[in-house]
Amino acid sequence: MVLKTKTGGPVGSSRRGFLSGAAALAGLAVTAPPAFARASGRIEALLAQMTLEEKAGQLSCFADMIRPPIGDINPLVNIRNAQTLIAEIKAGRIGTLINGVGAQAALDTQKAAVEGSRLKIPLLFAADVIHGFRTVYPISLAEAASFDPHLAERTARAAAVEASASGLHWTFAPMVDVARDQRWGRVAEGSGEDVYLGEVMAAARVRGFQGRDLRAEDSMLATPKHFAGYGAVMAGMEYNSVEMSEATLRETHLPPFQASFAAGAMTTMSAFNDINGIPATANRRLLTDILRGEWGFKGVVISDYTADQELVAHGYAADDRDAARLAILAGIDISMQSGLYNRYLPELVTSGAVPVEAVDQAVRRVLALKEAIGLFDNPYRSLDPEVERKHTATLAMRALSRESGARSIVLLKNDQGLLPLPKAGKRLALIGPFADDRDNVLGAWGGFFADRRLNVDLATGLRAQMADPANLIVERGCEVETTIAGGFERAVAAAQAADIVLLAVGESEDMTGEAKSRTDIRIPPVQQRLAEAIAATGKPVVVLLRHGRAIALEGVVKDAPAILATWFLGSEMGHAVADVLFGAVNPSGRLPVSFPIDSGQQPFFYNSRTTGRPAPADPNAQEYKARWRSIRNDALYPFGFGLGYTSFSLSDLKLSTARLAWDDTLHVTAKVRNTGQVHGDHVVQLYIRDRVASRTRPVRELKGFQRVSLAPGAEREVHFELRRENLMFVGDNDYWTVEPGAFDVWVANSCVDGLMGSFELLPFDRG
Repeated sequence: MVLKTKTGGPVGSSRRGFLSGAAALAGLAVTAPPAFARASGRIEALLAQMTLEEKAGQLSCFADMIRPPIGDINPLVNIRNAQTLIAEIKAGRIGTLINGVGAQAALDTQKAAVEGSRLKIPLLFAADVIHGFRTVYPISLAEAASFDPHLAERTARAAAVEASASGLHWTFAPMVDVARDQRWGRVAEGSGEDVYLGEVMAAARVRGFQGRDLRAEDSMLATPKHFAGYGAVMAGMEYNSVEMSEATLRETHLPPFQASFAAGAMTTMSAFNDINGIPATANRRLLTDILRGEWGFKGVVISDYTADQELVAHGYAADDRDAARLAILAGIDISMQSGLYNRYLPELVTSGAVPVEAVDQAVRRVLALKEAIGLFDNPYRSLDPEVERKHTATLAMRALSRESGARSIVLLKNDQGLLPLPKAGKRLALIGPFADDRDNVLGAWGGFFADRRLNVDLATGLRAQMADPANLIVERGCEVETTIAGGFERAVAAAQAADIVLLAVGESEDMTGEAKSRTDIRIPPVQQRLAEAIAATGKPVVVLLRHGRAIALEGVVKDAPAILATWFLGSEMGHAVADVLFGAVNPSGRLPVSFPIDSGQQPFFYNSRTTGRPAPADPNAQEYKARWRSIRNDALYPFGFGLGYTSFSLSDLKLSTARLAWDDTLHVTAKVRNTGQVHGDHVVQLYIRDRVASRTRPVRELKGFQRVSLAPGAEREVHFELRRENLMFVGDNDYWTVEPGAFDVWVANSCVDGLMGSFELLPFDRG
């Protein structure tokens, strides 16, 4: 008897259970949009007319120096000036331009392609629109703290409306790498350490960027990146190598990509890193066997910036020509910025080193992408200067930036109910390098296209809500990593003159993001010394953390009575923080990354596997157990944790059955009650553990969450469903499997607490 999965893959027997094809994860199937089902007659007609040079041109992408961005987005490699770009566009040697903005210049450039080139093939305009455009929203990691995919979809939609109005068709987002080492700077760009949360947020952002109609003027193609395993670079060092098992690759790092493609993403970007010695950009097994063969992906794969040329530095390609050959044969459709395809593909084909069919298939995919978004029928879509004027930095966009910022804040500590603060009657001292700083509110990717005139600093946000703005004293005390002459003295005096101190400390934009790995994820030493000086005054301190990763808190910062994780919240940061501080918004964010006790714990994540000698319950026991000599391997603040200005209780856990049949659904319910005095939101989380399996399993795995909004005293029942597919893992033969046996389940407030139940998954009944 042969069983079938939901995606039609074969199922065979294993030691304890049954196997499925990899694409069956969570029931996700990759489906091709109609435009990709088969090449249209128009595309085939164009392909028949194209020279090898024109084919290579469609597969080549370059930095847009006709309308260059402000600031350095990428290294200055192989840069072409505007005159050269126009000439090459008219010669059919460029198919895509990146990171240029402005509708009028894009319109003029598109005319050069459509009216000035032989085949009149329109250009794609792409850019790194990560978490906003002119109006900036919270960094993706912060937004993940909202545990609200609908919010992520709304901010991505708003970013697409604004960016497409400025002449863009394609964004290189979302970043969906699962990141479990907080030393890595690009943790800030993703959704944190959990696979399920990463899947949900990735799919939401794809839907938001692309909208309901790819041909709409305000639709932007989404690009889940980086394919694959980039979040696991060794020691958290940018661009480093990755060593991982097949099971870890498939179970942890690939699912958010599958979720993105299932949500409609039609492009992806290869990663800079190698995996087990094979660079991703030349990894045919990743880009062709898995992506296209197993998953059926029909879309376009673009290299990261000069990643194909970097195959030489990897020691994987002999020279640039060899690098171009390896990349196209692996499955890279578009070469970004290196120019290798333009330079070498024609000769590689004529010499027989690359089959012309490989080039033709890549060109078909690129032309199909342009057809899918309507460029052949309307090459000037999204290129209207009047639309750009109307749809940039609107009041609605700014309001959404403020809302999303407030919903992304996580209250980590609030001893004696110090927060929220009264708007009147207290003298406040705002101290720290971010007190009145407007240059570090957006995050690493937020500033390249942003209208920085919109940036709201903390001091401005606080004063806007205080009954008497004169009751706010502002002193920086120090810069991010250096002292200010007399800064400590003035800061201490300000603290002594105040009733409550707001201490704004943490990381600058320049300490997070790409190429910003850190060996030490603590607050910079000069800021720690400032905090100690302020704490010595004896005044109550509220810590306002600025950060793009989990921070290892220590000393007086860790011991402060109140701590808010405020991340980089975007254009309206000052107002968003003030909304939470003064209680206009009850904080409801939850941590998408675990805050460690010490920097040295990295990589650290909640859903690790247990060992044969797990740490004992007694925190003082040390001998021969899995723990550090000085500390337990626990989190200071765990994944999923967050407080509010009210309290919630969970009760009455019920499972619909203790014995789950193979094809049935387990219904898990519990009651959540607001036991506090104010209205608030709570994020109720569902976790499981497979007690015994053919591969050791994580201590807990997130499988669902719900946001519940309740008035004081109100109660609601939350309902979750678990099916066999939700219990799957990659088994000992590197196929997805689900095995009958005992499972624990928690309905919880975070990954370390909750109401616990158990059930048994029964074997398949062959009838």
